[in-house]
Amino acid sequence: MLFVPLPFVNALLLALVFVMLRRSNDHATTRAFLLLIALCCLQSIVLGLRWGYQLDALRFVQPILAAILPPLTYESFRSLRDRLKPGAMRLASVPLAAFVAVCLLLFAPQFIDSFLLFLVLAYALALAILARTGPDGLELARLDSAALANRAVWWAAACLLASAGFDLLILLDFERSGGSNAAMLVSNANIIGLLIIGLAALAAGKTQTLPDEDVEKSTPAPTDADAEIVSRIDTMMREKRLYRDENLNLSRLARSAGLRSRQVSQAINRVRGKNVSRYVNDFRINEVCRLLRQDNLTVTEAMFRSGFSTKSNFNREFLRATGMTPDAWRKSASMLDVGLQS
Repeated sequence: MLFVPLPFVNALLLALVFVMLRRSNDHATTRAFLLLIALCCLQSIVLGLRWGYQLDALRFVQPILAAILPPLTYESFRSLRDRLKPGAMRLASVPLAAFVAVCLLLFAPQFIDSFLLFLVLAYALALAILARTGPDGLELARLDSAALANRAVWWAAACLLASAGFDLLILLDFERSGGSNAAMLVSNANIIGLLIIGLAALAAGKTQTLPDEDVEKSTPAPTDADAEIVSRIDTMMREKRLYRDENLNLSRLARSAGLRSRQVSQAINRVRGKNVSRYVNDFRINEVCRLLRQDNLTVTEAMFRSGFSTKSNFNREFLRATGMTPDAWRKSASMLDVGLQS
């Protein structure tokens, strides 16, 4: 019977994640996550070949892939924060990490494990700092998906930290027992870590949604400038109906107002007591309610016309804003209209 190592199963699951994300869209940020998932898949295959079929030559390949993963993970998620400017060399961190790993393998192999551990911890910290900016910090994430994208960044940071923990256990295992448990530790670390990173990348890239996060309680009092900014954006939302754009993000909203993203985010947080995602969704819910009064429109049609892209997020936001389901609201509104007419 053919032996199929568990890392191969992990690779198959990651391949399915890759296909799901590839079919969802082909935006520039999505391609960064596709590359990340492909790397996770390749790393699982290499792991399965080395430890499952004793292809020991792959021990030189595995550290190089391991060195690429942390910077690529960070740069993928950071692509949701700001665009890569023309000529920028930000992604140079990926080949640079691979180059350092190759040099260490050739000239100082005793330091490769320490280098990988440092790399993982450094980028885990960088991801945590990125996640602390909150949903509004991911300016290029679609507004109805910013909350989930922010959670995905936290998941990725946690995965890298867990990976660092497994690396320490592996080092201790080699010191105490000559690496007798290394195969098990490496397999568990990769099955858990790579799969979760892949799922986090899918969550961030596919732009599905979770409920918005609350605004921090320590939000400063609004200023006159904040009120003026929110008034200007209110007018734009009503007159231009920007909320109907399902791909609307904080960066695009700020450009439409001729402002910086941070100005818009802070003003809405201070004046309205909510983040930008919930602010836009409230406009969308009001539009849905207006459309639901028209008998010739289905709930789904009203949802899409108002800018929502997923039914799960729409139902959640509608229930939050109105306290009832769309069908129940429509029946209630119809009864109220009949009562007013009589």
